[in-house]
Amino acid sequence: MTKSFDINSLVRANIAKLKAYSSARDEYSASCNDMVFLDANENPFNNGVNRYPDPYQRKVKELLAEQKGCSVNQMLLGNGSDEALDLIFRAFCEPGKDTVITLPPTYGMYKVLADLNEIENREVLLTKDFEPNVEEILRIADAHSKLLFICSPNNPTGNSFKAEKIRALLTNFSGLVVIDEAYIDFTSNHSWISEMQNFPNLIVTQTMSKAYALAGIRLGICYASEDVITILNKIKPPYNVNELTQKRALDQLQNLNLVERQVNIILAEREALIEALQTLSFVDTIYPTDANFILIKVDNATQRYNELLEKGIVIRNRTTQPLCENTLRITIGTKEENNILLTALKQLT
Repeated sequence: MTKSFDINSLVRANIAKLKAYSSARDEYSASCNDMVFLDANENPFNNGVNRYPDPYQRKVKELLAEQKGCSVNQMLLGNGSDEALDLIFRAFCEPGKDTVITLPPTYGMYKVLADLNEIENREVLLTKDFEPNVEEILRIADAHSKLLFICSPNNPTGNSFKAEKIRALLTNFSGLVVIDEAYIDFTSNHSWISEMQNFPNLIVTQTMSKAYALAGIRLGICYASEDVITILNKIKPPYNVNELTQKRALDQLQNLNLVERQVNIILAEREALIEALQTLSFVDTIYPTDANFILIKVDNATQRYNELLEKGIVIRNRTTQPLCENTLRITIGTKEENNILLTALKQLT
């Protein structure tokens, strides 16, 4: 369990004093068919989306809470995980004063959001085996280090970080530890959501963009203590998740058999693709992965990227990222797409 932790010592003073905007649906939220709603200046002609959506997405949260084993009061839904991450910056980091720590190579939006919010981003490179350098992270952290971002499974490397390293950071880092689990459904490792009761400084973010096949609806989920979620709810836009997104999310959450089947297909295709990549002479390294993508090291990443592009295949060239020289990131597609990729790769010399 982490040392004594007081969320009030981390929240920005102006946010702590802020009185949240109260929307019409905050003041009256019951959904009774016989009620006449004349409170929100909506168009009265029903077309399914003429009314404002539930600002707290209660139906979606109730289903997620049941499936994830947490309370509806321990989650915030956002317009993609990026909105949730931005709210965390805005709630806890004082512009021009506070700092955050990120662990390159990692998801690029952490740095973008730090720059956007005028927050110093202190970078600690992963080790050569793509693990957090716990000693160095704790060494550079100071009283102004409010957030530590951990992406596990990590993008772009694909590996999950060792639990003992994450636990050491949760125990010893004085700020909030944000674990980005966008790819958690492609690994056998347990989500850190189950550890929230042990670590009040823990925030977990997940998404419906990957395993749930809903990238187009932009729905991200932030899991944390009720104290943290209460603070984030104060500053989120009142109707940040639209009605169509909520309905589509509910449909998919009620169809977990389909989600599981698709994930299993992706995992099987991942293993088949890894096996095939091992036969290619210009592939130097295939890194272990717990995600729906594979990072490989090749002889010349830029050349191979351009050659595939000419054949109508788009992958990601990660050679400019720290520790990722001459690497390519390949998302697992359908069997047909993967066969097209392999055919093209075998034609390269």
